[in-house]
Amino acid sequence: MVLDVSKVSGIGEYTVKSEKDRDIYYKGKMAFLVLHRNTIEIRCDAKLSALLKEKYESVMESRYYGHGGIEIVLAGQLTPRELEDLIRLSYNLTV
Repeated sequence: MVLDVSKVSGIGEYTVKSEKDRDIYYKGKMAFLVLHRNTIEIRCDAKLSALLKEKYESVMESRYYGHGGIEIVLAGQLTPRELEDLIRLSYNLTV
C-alpha cells in the first residue's frame, strides 16, 4: 500500500525531512508522522492505542514515539480511511 500524505484532508501545513529509510513529517518543530516503506508511526491517545493494539495484529508500540504512539504495518488490516483519520488525529495531537 502506498500512502500519499498530500491527499489526506484536514491537516494543515507541514514539512518533510527525508532520511535514509524514512520520511518524517513535522508540524512546526514536532513530528506527527514517520513514514517507512511498509509501516507508519503516529502519535496516539493511550486508550485508543491500547484498543488498536488489541484489535489488530498489525498495530504495535511505536519505535519513534514510544508509549506516545503506535506503529502500523501497511498490510491492509486498517482501511485507507482509518489510516487518514489516525494521521489527522496525530497532526491534531501535535502541539
